[in-house]
Amino acid sequence: MAAKSPARRSASSRVSGLSRSHSDNDPVLIEARRDLRVAGLAEYIQEVVDSAPPLTQAQRDQLAILLRGAVR
Repeated sequence: MAAKSPARRSASSRVSGLSRSHSDNDPVLIEARRDLRVAGLAEYIQEVVDSAPPLTQAQRDQLAILLRGAVR
């Protein structure tokens, strides 16, 4: 995996800072951890898309359904 994106580094720093002053069940820390996870997923998805051949519209639609969490 390449170096962390600026968004992921920022999210990671925020979680680290909040972890020192918030409990594990604090909503602010929970949201920050969720944002960090999303930044990591976005980074991974971008890497996969960049390395894949061009997708058809039907393939894009199929993947969008997965990302929306719809029932298959």
